[in-house]
Amino acid sequence: MQEKRKYQRLPIKLKLEVSNLFKQDGIKIDSIDTEIEVFDISKAGIGFMSESKLPIDYYFNATIEFENTDEIILSVVKILYVTPIGDSGFRYGCEFVGLPSMYHHIFDEYAQTL
Repeated sequence: MQEKRKYQRLPIKLKLEVSNLFKQDGIKIDSIDTEIEVFDISKAGIGFMSESKLPIDYYFNATIEFENTDEIILSVVKILYVTPIGDSGFRYGCEFVGLPSMYHHIFDEYAQTL
């Protein structure tokens, strides 16, 4: 099967905490305080797993620190899809919203360390 993604997915192990979710129309869900485990990242977005079920089409703020560089990405992430993983939780696909292209070099540098 031919890869149709615009950017290469890179394996990564990060743990983030989602405190609240929001939508552009002002709807906000506070006090979620759930941990997520990021398993891949690309210039377009992240894939993560969580024991909590989070709604699609909601956004959250993410601070992503790469281990092998001193770079930090501050971004808004939109949840695009969710897939149940048996009894162990959920798998999510998300996209970065408005991530400036000036951050793209970070992904290239990270890919060289793999």
